Amino acid sequence: MTPLVLSGFVAGLHHAILVVGIGCAVYSVLINGSFLVLTGFAMADLLAYRRRLEFAGYDEWFLDPLTRGVSVLMPAYNESATIVQSVQAMTALRYPDFEVVVIDDGSKDDTVEKMIREFDMVEVPLVPGGHIETKGAVLGTWVSRRGSHNLALVAKTNGGKADALNAGINYSRKELVCMVDADSLLDPQALLDVSRPFADDPGRVVAAGGVVRVANGSRVERGRVTDLRMPRGWWARIQVVEYLRAFLIGRAGWSRAGGLLIISGAFGLFRKDVLLQVDGLSTDCIGEDAELVVRIHRLLGDARRDATVVFVPEPVAWTEVPEDRQVLRKQRRRWHRGLTEIMVRHKAMFLRPKYGVIGMLTMPWFLLFELLAPVVEVFGLLYFTVLMVGLGLEHTFFPSWNVVNLPIVVVLLTASILFAIFVTLVALLAEEMSFRRYRGLPDLFRAVRAAVEENFVYRQVNAWWRLGGIIEVIRKSRHDWGDMQRKGFGST
Repeated sequence: MTPLVLSGFVAGLHHAILVVGIGCAVYSVLINGSFLVLTGFAMADLLAYRRRLEFAGYDEWFLDPLTRGVSVLMPAYNESATIVQSVQAMTALRYPDFEVVVIDDGSKDDTVEKMIREFDMVEVPLVPGGHIETKGAVLGTWVSRRGSHNLALVAKTNGGKADALNAGINYSRKELVCMVDADSLLDPQALLDVSRPFADDPGRVVAAGGVVRVANGSRVERGRVTDLRMPRGWWARIQVVEYLRAFLIGRAGWSRAGGLLIISGAFGLFRKDVLLQVDGLSTDCIGEDAELVVRIHRLLGDARRDATVVFVPEPVAWTEVPEDRQVLRKQRRRWHRGLTEIMVRHKAMFLRPKYGVIGMLTMPWFLLFELLAPVVEVFGLLYFTVLMVGLGLEHTFFPSWNVVNLPIVVVLLTASILFAIFVTLVALLAEEMSFRRYRGLPDLFRAVRAAVEENFVYRQVNAWWRLGGIIEVIRKSRHDWGDMQRKGFGST
């Protein structure tokens, strides 16, 4: 290589390193700045919600004969060990007019037999009120002869969770449909909380989602979380603050801005007529719950309807998160694969004014700062590693190059980490000021420690897992759902 060629190569490499460094810095400023704005929106939404609670009048509303009825759908597959306790908790919710519909999706254990036996159910040929096409065939329907007869069972051949929910929508009898996981635990006032927006603004609200919280290690009695504790396991502890930030900052902020894109499949409430209009949940998308909400937004935009999807910040649903690293890895890859499929499937909504905030702001933001975030983060880690190696080579071989300004690199990385910790601490502060579920200082200190620990190892490993979800879509590989390997909610 001649000196002239070598000089050109060095100059080109010098320029490339500067451009990439500036690009990473700009991306970091943009994503942190957007989270700062979301944090402001979230705090405003939380304060407004707390003010409304003072005049909520739950007791009067509970006795109101005109309150909209709710059908609670519980898809179940091989849930024999916990189905009785879960259903007992659901049927004991505080709401004036609701039913619980359990959809058995071809369980291979005795889930159906146990339901029929424990709840004194009798087979009745129920007539479906909806006509969403399902892959699995309905084998039979039962209703309970106990209490207020608000429990029904639909048994069908296996078709997946989304297919089970579609069957449940067909057989639901109420105006509103609530979708929950069979292993989720709801607060007694969960339906009152999440259905309140439908009463406050009945003409515009078409769907509402609540907070999902981590219950690992907590005390559970009769299907209720009676003593919330921070889990001792490292993986679960970090997911506690991760969930708090995602819901109390992310979703609350987007809801305030009128651009809520995702409602968790663990707890969401929808108008049944809208679900029928969009033909229920998609059975060929891994993120079927999020894809449903995006499809609802698309329907509203195409029809030019003035309607909205909202978030309710009251803690209402409790779930068990993975404590095994391999199970968590498969979950995060699945979630990001689902997000990738949604963005590809609904790319026609991007930057289209008729879809409002969703099309013009939310979806571009999710593309840049959610979908592509693991790509940038993994590339940034590699870039930083190469940069540090190059720093040593620079002083040895190119003393006059001066391309790596170490103090600036350290300042940018430190600022990024500190800001991430700050946003998480704001979510913890919001929880402490509003709901105060963690009563003891030791648990609060563990949460603060987890907010710091999340940024070292977990954040980088999680970015690598999420990148795997994008690669799965590109390669069109078959997804491995894995086994949750649940340990239970603790003391019962």
